[in-house]
Amino acid sequence: QMQLVESGGGLVQPGGSLRLACAASGRTLSTYAVAWFRQAAGKEREFVAANRRSGQTIYYADSVKGRFTFSRDNSKNTVFLQMNSLKPEDTAVYFCAAKMGLILSSVPNGAAYDYWGQGTQVTVSS
Repeated sequence: QMQLVESGGGLVQPGGSLRLACAASGRTLSTYAVAWFRQAAGKEREFVAANRRSGQTIYYADSVKGRFTFSRDNSKNTVFLQMNSLKPEDTAVYFCAAKMGLILSSVPNGAAYDYWGQGTQVTVSS
């Protein structure tokens, strides 16, 4: 089993930055596909970014492209989501998810992932 724990959320003003972390235990995260999703209050879960395996292509939702950066630190068994130029519409609970052997077409599909963290709240407001 793998456990995922997100951290780094908080309250930030529009235009500000936050860095989320997703720390894994129980498995080596570098061999797993890892994604970030978010869910705003009253809305469906939304794909944010993903990487199928360390060193491979990183995929982003159009809404965050150019502002968010996905990265891995394999020595810490952790992935990060650097979020810059934050907007009020980025407000949501952010989750990380992981799956071994994710196929390309399933990258943005939350139902395809086996392991999920508990989420961290990001609020962008002045």
